[in-house]
Amino acid sequence: MTAHTPHTPPFRDPHLPFAKRIDDLLSRLTLEEKIGFLHQFVPAVERLDIPAFRTGQEALHGVAWMGPATVFPQAVGLGATWNTDLVRRVGEAVSKEIRAMRARDDRVGLNVWSPTVNLLRHPLWGRNEEGYSEDPRLTSAIATAYTHGLRGEHPTYWRTAPVLKHWLAHNNETNRDTTSSSVRPRVLHEYDLRAFRDTVEAGAVAGVMPAYNLVNGRPNHVSPYLREHLRTWTEEDLLVCSDAGAPSNLVDSEHYFDTHEEATAAALLAGVDSFTDHGTDSSKITARVRGALERGLLTESDIDTAVRRQLSVRFRLGEFDPRYDPHAGTGEFDTPAHRALAQEVAEQAVVLLKNDGGLLPLAEDTRIAVVGLLADECKLDWYSGTLIHRSTPLEGLYERFGAERVEFAEGVDRVRFKTAAGTFLHAPAADGAEEQVRGAEGALDPATLTGRTDLPPLTTDATGTEFALMEWGEGVLTLRAPDGRYLSVAEDGCLRASADQPGGWIVQETFRLEPHENGHLLKHLGTGRHVCVAADGVRVAEANPEIFEVIITERGEDAVRRAAAEADVVLVVAGNDPHINGRETEDRTTLRLPRHQERLLHTARATNPHTVLALVSAYPYAFDSARLPAVLWTAHGGQAAGTALARVLAGDVSPAGRLPQTWYADDADLPDLLDYDVIGSRQTYLYFEGTPLFPFGHGLSYASFAYADLTAKAEGAAVSVSFTVTNTGAMAADEVAQLYLRAVDPALPRPRRELAALDRVRLEPGERRELSFEVPLSAFGFWDVHQGRWRREPGPYELLAGASSEDVRLRTTVTLDGEASAPRPVLSRGLDASDFDEQSSIEIVDRTKTAGDAVTPVEGRAGELVYRDCDFGKGVGEVSVTVAGEGVVDVSLDGGPVLASLTPGTPTPGPYDYTTVTAGILAEGVHDVRLRLRGPLRLAHVGFSG
Repeated sequence: MTAHTPHTPPFRDPHLPFAKRIDDLLSRLTLEEKIGFLHQFVPAVERLDIPAFRTGQEALHGVAWMGPATVFPQAVGLGATWNTDLVRRVGEAVSKEIRAMRARDDRVGLNVWSPTVNLLRHPLWGRNEEGYSEDPRLTSAIATAYTHGLRGEHPTYWRTAPVLKHWLAHNNETNRDTTSSSVRPRVLHEYDLRAFRDTVEAGAVAGVMPAYNLVNGRPNHVSPYLREHLRTWTEEDLLVCSDAGAPSNLVDSEHYFDTHEEATAAALLAGVDSFTDHGTDSSKITARVRGALERGLLTESDIDTAVRRQLSVRFRLGEFDPRYDPHAGTGEFDTPAHRALAQEVAEQAVVLLKNDGGLLPLAEDTRIAVVGLLADECKLDWYSGTLIHRSTPLEGLYERFGAERVEFAEGVDRVRFKTAAGTFLHAPAADGAEEQVRGAEGALDPATLTGRTDLPPLTTDATGTEFALMEWGEGVLTLRAPDGRYLSVAEDGCLRASADQPGGWIVQETFRLEPHENGHLLKHLGTGRHVCVAADGVRVAEANPEIFEVIITERGEDAVRRAAAEADVVLVVAGNDPHINGRETEDRTTLRLPRHQERLLHTARATNPHTVLALVSAYPYAFDSARLPAVLWTAHGGQAAGTALARVLAGDVSPAGRLPQTWYADDADLPDLLDYDVIGSRQTYLYFEGTPLFPFGHGLSYASFAYADLTAKAEGAAVSVSFTVTNTGAMAADEVAQLYLRAVDPALPRPRRELAALDRVRLEPGERRELSFEVPLSAFGFWDVHQGRWRREPGPYELLAGASSEDVRLRTTVTLDGEASAPRPVLSRGLDASDFDEQSSIEIVDRTKTAGDAVTPVEGRAGELVYRDCDFGKGVGEVSVTVAGEGVVDVSLDGGPVLASLTPGTPTPGPYDYTTVTAGILAEGVHDVRLRLRGPLRLAHVGFSG
């Protein structure tokens, strides 16, 4: 036994198990103190010498928001490396910088809200940049690597505590806090839960964050899946942290509960442990908790459960054992190793999409024209830190090929704005003004940062200023003054050349030109107001907008044409600004490049056939690649992006990045953004039956590789697979060997192929290596809605090895045993309405506010449901439906006539007030049950009896 002095309470004893120490500490905390633990910003408990604590440090691809830090490529770029060891090292570097930054700024937190494991199901999702892949297995492999790096390798103490985002089925920003993702059971288990489950089970996850959206009609912050699934995957106490403002949304925007006390209690009981709401002000949340206690909606035991989970994380972080915390002295920040790692990751993230005729790599004496709006940019996104080092494509090429061999044309339109009075907009010189970089000072909430007011507002004069105009799609413009500052609007409404880059939660640097009479109005999109010329300067206002004549002094195409004509090769650098048209809160509307950039690309290609397109973007594009000899893609690559791109173009590095998601050829290939049924609507490479522009896993190399000797054998609980890869090229290079599987003759829709394993290997010229994989038998299973569990069909399965999901080099087949399909036992179980095999015009909704699913027709349509292979045995004589609302359920078998039409008669009082309606029906043997739902009713269950 351990003896304790009066001055050493058990919770301070490092020799005791964490669970006992937490028990002791909980017993010492008052109810009021424990209530204080439920908000993101936890106050100190001074009488116990417990410091304040906060959940939430953003660290998606480097330490975010807290000032200068090493900036790695965006998360989708990390996914494009297909390199788990590399991503683990990134996690290590980020967590070490968090520790180092916290040592000098205690605002930096150790509870890390990263990574994002939402699957990149739809390429128009505004937050595509935050995820790793459309594939659950690749996503979980990369996320597992990153979380292990963030956690550290010490068996007891964690360097940081990663929280996975955003639970669950969250792929739309449009009305994200009120839309519901309709997720059928197969999609739930085989797709959306899978990336979370595999990552949690790998053992380096401290918690999850629910998403803003609803799933099957129920807000994620009161999801029963937190209890039914998440907490069953690990014995660790997982800390569930709400997303910012989401607890209030339960009442304010979603109207799911009548009062905040009810909503807070429901979220806490569902499993939310820490409430991120109202910024640093905890008073509203704590008042709601007290109110819930007074109303009997919560008990002190419920609060203890949540506090225990938070304390478990804090103990693991070493907070209570500073002498034993092996990470306490970590001081690695912006080290040479971290800089080298940032460059290595940026290089490995570059994907060579096309290289006809071997145009790349470029010869040393190549004369290069570098053109495009992103050619001299190193863009950051909302979850970036502030750059310490910076490398643009132009700077990288200058460094690699020499400035004398590189010509630059940005391709902006140069314009002047003439007022109705005949004067021109003028940006006064900011002589002596201090240079400021947005976010350099660090902020717990960068959304609160405001624009500069220390610089002079725009005025008008006789000659005016020539501004650089850039169009980013859908008519959204930015305007830049000659000194490099972007036009922006601060809180006082004045228009200034004041921003180093577009940015902020609400971007204040974007505009739109609106035709008006004989000129244009200039609308500021951040405020929704128009630019006017006032006596005290140029500002935005509700009234008296100025009508401008826009005088174009130079077209961007003209500058591009001049540069392209003199070059051996033209490099067009195109893509997106991560703060504009596709970001958190804003989905894209099209896969197409912005018109401005399409014009520049067309001009370069028409002037010089040796045109290379380098896309630097957070998401895929659709474009005409037929006349382009070479195309590359990289996500925004962080601080070393330009150097990395230049080294790939020069052949210092052979590209080996691979696409982590399908690049579709046209908008017409995409499902509706809110259609989450990847099976029914044939989404992602798993089910898509069209021809993509570039397939999942695609990426070329400067070397060539031969695959051979594929073998596969079922042994025990896995299939052992091996094959060889040989570098048949002339240079050392990485190859990403990919193994896929598919059911050869499935009884129901299964993926065309799905990733089973991967390995990124480096091979010298002529080197041959055998790769071996153990594919667990569970990977061959599917969620059987007939039985409500996983099942593996017996029969043949094909294993495919190659360089992408479509570039298959080797195939072999294994025959596996399994469990044969059986008819649905409808006499004993009936049919849960959401367990359909096929549907049309159906949405899944919440059966009650706490658990269960029901189905309802899409508003204004009749819904169709099919349940295959229902076994009625020797016969039934009655059908019953459990329904709420009003409408009709038509029942038929095998596509035949309607056998019964059931209606509740009078509408039920509310959506959760179910009634059972019965009718006669005669059926025996095995049949497909077809239901047709008409009207605004909810169907929860169908039963059959003799």
